[in-house]
Amino acid sequence: MQYYDIIIETIKGGNLKYKYDPPTGIFKLRKALPLGMIFPYDFGFIEGTKGEDGDPLDAMIISEFSSFTGCKMKCRLVGVLLAEQTEGRKKIRNDRYFFIPDESVIFSSINSMTQLGTKHNEQLKEFFVNYNKAEGKLFTPLRMITAEKGATMLAKAYNPGG
Repeated sequence: MQYYDIIIETIKGGNLKYKYDPPTGIFKLRKALPLGMIFPYDFGFIEGTKGEDGDPLDAMIISEFSSFTGCKMKCRLVGVLLAEQTEGRKKIRNDRYFFIPDESVIFSSINSMTQLGTKHNEQLKEFFVNYNKAEGKLFTPLRMITAEKGATMLAKAYNPGG
């Protein structure tokens, strides 16, 4: 089983979005979510990767616990939501990778997003649609793919130089 290092930017239940700033090595407050909106799980990035938008690839950690901003977790991939994001006239791929932390007890038997159920996964999609809508961006979920296919995509996204 392959594991990945995920760095947490925003915690489960949090309504403040942080973003890692590589030049300073600190996490900066990026924005407050609209009233009543919170992150359903810890959210961060896959260390050592680079996406189409120039940022590390986005990761959501499905678990029973919340960690802290800056926490590094060893996790296994369980699926990827393929998605497009439109900002102004620019359309890019901005997929969401879903992981289970090695330390999870409740989710330890989950190996794919389908095991979490359709309703759960639809709510995750809606979270990302609404999160982006609040920033004036259009987020279009395309489809969910397996961890195996996602691992192949991840292998291509590793950025050893930065």
